[in-house]
Amino acid sequence: MEINRAVYRAGGTAALLCAALIGLSPSPAHERSIASTANSKSTKGDGSRTILTHDQLFAKAAPAAPVDDAAAFAMPANADAATESFEGTLALNDLQNSGNFTALSDIFQIIPDGDSPWKHLPPFRYQFVAGGGYLIPVQQGLAITGSPAWNYILGPGRAWREGSDDGYMRASLPFALVQRNQNCVHNGEMAFLYSKAKSPKISNVYFQITQETCYPMKFNLWGMAPAGYEPVNVPRAAELKSEHAAEMASRLPTKTFEALATDHPSAGINLAAISAEYKNPAEITTYGVVVNGVNYTSGCPTRSGEYVFCAEMRLPSYSIAKSVFAGVALMRLGQLYGSGVYSELIASYIPKKFIRGNWEKTTFNNVSDMATGNYNLEGYEADEDSPTMDTFLVDESFESKLNDSFAFTKNYAPPGTKWIYQSSATFVLTQAMNAYLKQRIGSHADIFDLVRDDVYKPLHVSAGGLTTIRTGNSSTGAPSGYYGLFFIKDDIAKIGEFLGNGQGKIQGSQILEPSRLNEALFRTADAGAAGVPILGVSSGSALGPPKLGSGSFVPENSRRYAHGFWGRHITAAEFPEYKCDAWISLMAGYGGNIVVLLPNGATFYIFSDGREFPWVNAVREINKLAPMCH
Repeated sequence: MEINRAVYRAGGTAALLCAALIGLSPSPAHERSIASTANSKSTKGDGSRTILTHDQLFAKAAPAAPVDDAAAFAMPANADAATESFEGTLALNDLQNSGNFTALSDIFQIIPDGDSPWKHLPPFRYQFVAGGGYLIPVQQGLAITGSPAWNYILGPGRAWREGSDDGYMRASLPFALVQRNQNCVHNGEMAFLYSKAKSPKISNVYFQITQETCYPMKFNLWGMAPAGYEPVNVPRAAELKSEHAAEMASRLPTKTFEALATDHPSAGINLAAISAEYKNPAEITTYGVVVNGVNYTSGCPTRSGEYVFCAEMRLPSYSIAKSVFAGVALMRLGQLYGSGVYSELIASYIPKKFIRGNWEKTTFNNVSDMATGNYNLEGYEADEDSPTMDTFLVDESFESKLNDSFAFTKNYAPPGTKWIYQSSATFVLTQAMNAYLKQRIGSHADIFDLVRDDVYKPLHVSAGGLTTIRTGNSSTGAPSGYYGLFFIKDDIAKIGEFLGNGQGKIQGSQILEPSRLNEALFRTADAGAAGVPILGVSSGSALGPPKLGSGSFVPENSRRYAHGFWGRHITAAEFPEYKCDAWISLMAGYGGNIVVLLPNGATFYIFSDGREFPWVNAVREINKLAPMCH
């Protein structure tokens, strides 16, 4: 897919391709992310702290450059427990005049030369509760700020006590800036001191962003902001602590990526080969392999050292949402109401005033397969990269986006016969499914809420992953469907296990209609018949370049798109290292995000933003752990 010159490819794909909280024992990965990175610059508060000291946090001046992440934000492994809890409202003030901004990349030239909201944090006023050493935001999903540039996602942080802080407690937390109406994520951290018993109750808040999963825009943002702490009894405080404890307890067992080799010593796996295909490895955000229920994860590097809250780092879905939201939603409807829902007509659920082109015979299934029959351009992802799609991606309002979705009217093919990738098609499907669900259970229904409540929550997806981008830059707008989810690594691992190994079941209950799931995984007896062939694959495709492996050709019909998932046929003729032919199902998102569901039961995921999609070497290495061919 060619990167659009005018806007972020928000929906553009991947074809460039529980214990009580008190005393809770964090997962090993979480402990590593918040403690083991701490170094001698920040120990137990014995006077050795030299970065973000008590005096520095109460001073107005910010550091001249971003500081070391571990030294600034990590809770030392031997830290004293906080003797005061934090419960109330944290507000950051004078943000329009706070912060230092260094642009590193702005491909679409969105950031003005002068001062602008792009160069500052948006308004910040949120409630938190603390317990068991954790600092828990009351609102953890996508928080709409009203800023023309940024929204927030806040994550759970830590609170502790250091002897050199003059009786104050110390806290740090992860947060992410999310571009308004887009899926780019810029991950950062905050640190501050607080005490209800002292005056002032809170220090300045130091904030820093030196990492992103965002191909078009990269920057460093750091500074000191005046802050206010308003102690107040937070509604549902006990429940929030309990819910956080349950989420932490439900995370998959996690080990370092290096442990993959030590846990499987006879496999001969070459860990370096997994990322060796990347021409720009510095653009990799993080990656991992889920094997036998264990999530083997890499670190989370930033331009200022290892991200302290690696386990909480927010990862954008982009078009992975087409699979794990829109695709899964239709499977859920099929399980609830029967497979006949796949044959429902789009024209029966979208107001006629919006429909242009020939949609009389186009079904939910056709749209899920990217074969609506309506298109403008023949070329590979040409519609997706066109000015017509740009208009759709930029518009925020529901009516504008739905109207834009039906602007592909120049050419027509019988539905289900021609694959034309269009993010707008998934938006149409999402709105049609939403209307179908409302007819079934009432006007209060929402198709994202159905997936959230029936799939994500039972899987214990993180609290910050339970919202999505909606129309109108509003928490009450229509769910977009083609992009707009935000994960942590544990979320990806759980969803991969649920789809790839769980047969669409949760605790023995069938959640997804199994025949359609098997088709999306290309695991039926006639797997090659699932979906629609992808013709004219780009050399930058998530499915791989035209000539892969040691073979000299790519077999016909070796790439397919079924029900929101990509399929790649691995053959012994093309890849002699495999002794059989097998289909691989994968999900992919703009910029370089890949989740591969392997027939040997493993899940491989990698998030990056260098416009690279290599995964073949990773599959070769994972095959050593459990062969795809039996």
